[in-house]
Amino acid sequence: MTRTTVFDPHAPEPVGPYSHAAVGADGTLFLSGQTPIDPSTGRLVAGDVAAQTRQVFSNLASVLSAAGRTLDDVTKVNVYLVDMEDFGAMNSVYSTIFTAPYPARTTVAVAGLPLGARVEIELVA
Repeated sequence: MTRTTVFDPHAPEPVGPYSHAAVGADGTLFLSGQTPIDPSTGRLVAGDVAAQTRQVFSNLASVLSAAGRTLDDVTKVNVYLVDMEDFGAMNSVYSTIFTAPYPARTTVAVAGLPLGARVEIELVA
């Protein structure tokens, strides 16, 4: 089987050997985790985890658009935080992104994220 991938020229360049997204045989779209990199500068956005979460969702929405999808198509969200104390701030931004019925979601704390990010989020659509 040939792997089908998505590259979004408006999203941050991947920081490793991976695609922005890959399409499964059944059409399911798997988005790689996005960190709060500003695509225009290639650097992390300044600010707290709320600002970082907004940038992450902007990056994810851009990749979804490149694949012909929207945030309304999302079925699963995985959130990675370096500090669970940031959960409330992340969740506050998250609640402005999705409406009921909400996608399934998992949120976990991790020891660290690329480039010193406070949050990383991946999606399935």
